[in-house]
Amino acid sequence: MSTTSQKHRDFVGEPMGDKSVMALSGIGEILGKKLEQQGFDKAFVVLGQFLLLKKDSDMFTEWLKDASGANSRQAGSCAQCLREWCDAFL
Repeated sequence: MSTTSQKHRDFVGEPMGDKSVMALSGIGEILGKKLEQQGFDKAFVVLGQFLLLKKDSDMFTEWLKDASGANSRQAGSCAQCLREWCDAFL
């Protein structure tokens, strides 16, 4: 069973609001800056991409790897974070 980070638990545990893209699990400063340069500056904008991909974690993971250079672990962590947030708040 995989464990989640404190960052993951903090994000999933409350409404998203206007949080930075770097608040997402798996997204640090370097990946966050790459996403910001492409217009994905807020967590809700990345959530929009996740929803456009019909909450398909595999498709989202591939998109995030292409868009930001994230590795599989980082992209998977972000996808899991968004999926759990959707389960809790949508």
